[in-house]
Amino acid sequence: MDWYTGNTTYDTVLTVAFAFAAFVLIGGMFAQSPYGRFASTKVGFNLNPKLGWWLMEIPATVVFAVFYLSGPNRFEPVPLVLAGIWLLHYGNRGWFFPLSIRQVPGKRSSFNVSVLAAGMFVTALHGYLNGSFFSHDYLNQYGTQWLTDPRFLAGLLVYLSGFALLVRSEWIVRNLRDKKNPGTTEYKIPFGGGFRFVTSPAYLGELLAWAGFALLTWSWAGVVIFLITAGNLVPRAFATHKWYRERFADYPAERKALIPYII
Repeated sequence: MDWYTGNTTYDTVLTVAFAFAAFVLIGGMFAQSPYGRFASTKVGFNLNPKLGWWLMEIPATVVFAVFYLSGPNRFEPVPLVLAGIWLLHYGNRGWFFPLSIRQVPGKRSSFNVSVLAAGMFVTALHGYLNGSFFSHDYLNQYGTQWLTDPRFLAGLLVYLSGFALLVRSEWIVRNLRDKKNPGTTEYKIPFGGGFRFVTSPAYLGELLAWAGFALLTWSWAGVVIFLITAGNLVPRAFATHKWYRERFADYPAERKALIPYII
């Protein structure tokens, strides 16, 4: 992959994105982002999770659309396929997932506004870098032959496997909470699917999906979002594993934190 596209704005934003990825990778070693089970009401303003997740993810759809539609190759086959993969992911992450959250009635403490600000920054970067790269094809790599390239085919297989694991794992967690009475029990031990092997199969699915995306797009924009995701989710997976073991005496001893049979 060539680093330099020749577009000054794009290359500058990409450099900023990598600098932010380094910040996330280092910062994740010391603290968890304050949302979900690691949320706190002590610092800042908190939103309910439905609104927080939706606002955080919406730039990925809007910013992507604006810059994708501004490119000269927006109606070419390969950019359209890549845009379709993008819309598949963010149709789930930005729209279905937030709306399907079964939150405790009246709860506002699970999504800190600092997470919202950082998340909107990341999804806006992500949307611009990919939307612009796909439809401008700065490196002239997205001719129709790309759809049969081994990098695209292998990446697509990895992406779809990760996406399926992500969606299935989120479905299992969502259904732990009674739809009619979501406040009865806030946390339970999930079973089935990827939970047979690891504590955080949704995180593993997300990481696999973005690794596959980086491969199938063969772009630095794909690499940077994988690094940002890893910087956030890998330490969080270990913290979540520790949290479950401390909270539940009967937590399955054979489960690993993130990678089956390994860690």
